[in-house]
Amino acid sequence: MLLTLGKKGIAGAGLDEFDAPTDVAIAPNGDIFVGDGHSGGGTATGNARIVKFAKDGKFLKTWGRKGMGPGEFDVIHTLAFDSRGRLFVGDRQNNRIQIFDQNGNFIAQWFQFGRPSGIYIDRNDVIYVADFESRDGRTNTGQLTLPQTGYAFNQGAQRGIRIGSAVEGSVHSFIPDACPYPYPAISSMAEGVTADTEGNVYGADFLGDVRKFVKK
Repeated sequence: MLLTLGKKGIAGAGLDEFDAPTDVAIAPNGDIFVGDGHSGGGTATGNARIVKFAKDGKFLKTWGRKGMGPGEFDVIHTLAFDSRGRLFVGDRQNNRIQIFDQNGNFIAQWFQFGRPSGIYIDRNDVIYVADFESRDGRTNTGQLTLPQTGYAFNQGAQRGIRIGSAVEGSVHSFIPDACPYPYPAISSMAEGVTADTEGNVYGADFLGDVRKFVKK
């Protein structure tokens, strides 16, 4: 064991505590960014913040709170850096990606990549975003009792993996979820995503499989 952040078995909002952390991203200089937290989606409970540490584990800063405004979060689920060192945050319950500098200054928010559960950005700033939860409450045939503004509601967005540019936010490719729309269940395909140097895409499925999609 080289380094431990947080306290085993203890959830909290302290500077040395987490509440269901979801992802970690390492900056080029070794600084550690933790997405905290996963609990309380769609409610006022649970942490909703980024916590930044030096590479030796020293606390540096934190930012964010529950909400829907710029710099606010609800279920931070994935983190990634682009080639310029900007931090991309998958703000899943808010159906968006938020972009920050490494000091927590807000840069932009993007809704065109769906409901982000996984983000991967390659060395050429191609961004891959996995969305396995989006649903339209009026047409989700298996979940008709869920409120239209409830968990995973993202009207009109289809599930799948979107591929585009981390530079200017365009989406140029889409790998649709294998489950046809309207969806009979709340979760199905890729929750996590990565790609190899040849552009092949790998989706880590909610149902326990890993699928490879070959670039044509």
